[in-house]
Amino acid sequence: MHTVGRLLVLAAVAGSPGPLAEVLTLRDVDGPAAPGTGEVVVRMVASTVNPSDEITVSGAYGSRTSFPMVPGFEGVGVIDAAGPGVPAAAVGRRVLPLGSAGARQQYKRLDHSWCVPVPDDLPDEVACFAYVNPLTAVMMVERFCRPGVRNVVVTAATSAIGRHLAELLTDRGVTPIGVVRGTPGRTVAEPSRWRAVIRTNEPGWREQLRSAIGPHGVDVAFDCVGGGVGEEVFTLTAGGGVFVHYGLLSGTPLSVECLNGRRDVRVELFRLRDTVQKDGGQHLSGLFAPVFENLRRGRLRTAVGKRIGLSELAGHLKDPAAGPAGKILIEPQR
Repeated sequence: MHTVGRLLVLAAVAGSPGPLAEVLTLRDVDGPAAPGTGEVVVRMVASTVNPSDEITVSGAYGSRTSFPMVPGFEGVGVIDAAGPGVPAAAVGRRVLPLGSAGARQQYKRLDHSWCVPVPDDLPDEVACFAYVNPLTAVMMVERFCRPGVRNVVVTAATSAIGRHLAELLTDRGVTPIGVVRGTPGRTVAEPSRWRAVIRTNEPGWREQLRSAIGPHGVDVAFDCVGGGVGEEVFTLTAGGGVFVHYGLLSGTPLSVECLNGRRDVRVELFRLRDTVQKDGGQHLSGLFAPVFENLRRGRLRTAVGKRIGLSELAGHLKDPAAGPAGKILIEPQR
């Protein structure tokens, strides 16, 4: 069996809680030991940076985060070594190594059950982004957009997940209403997929939103903003409708008074982690099947704005150079 050995390898390490750009450093660390029973060592090929990484490093999840830590929940790699109990054929297989942080290092050791095999026809730069946003979008639409749903509002519509939701909804014949901040240079990716786009930096945006929704209210709202925007969308959700809250980009929670004021609206707090972690990874291949199928069709894809080596990451975060729109793709082996 090939093993990585205890050579020094490169890792991006957050030594303490705080802003990601301030606490992340590049370190040479001991490579992983030979994998134990049921374990594998994955050689990371690509990873990226997500808001969820920044929230974790900030210390927001103190009860389940210890420092120093290697952040990164999303990436793709190749199984380089396998311990007893893992099929020999697993070595050399491309996988998404899930279940924990640690994607921003050259090698990651984990239980084989947390490795999702990647189809051969999906390149690394596509597979790298298959987890957080695409899986969240697929699961939320499948779970909450039942037949008969017609009026859907999506906050943060210019985000990657906003784009994914619009793709999935229009496939079902639902043209959503988007809510955006109106940041200069930021627009929805495919305007034809949106019935209306409301910019909250414009006077009268609340009236525009009410007009676009119409008298029957919102059947399903997907909100990852919270604060005043989330509360406005909540108040416009129809009786019997569903308000799905899955993020807090504004940093301001929805008020208790707001939520308690509408007992006729079903509030769902969607957390991807809850679903992924529920049985130790045994169900992951089934969860990812519709994601991979959409990616094959050219859907749910993430534009890469810049490629950087892992050795460049700390400098990039401190001084991100202007470049094409899209997410960064980190290549850990350089």
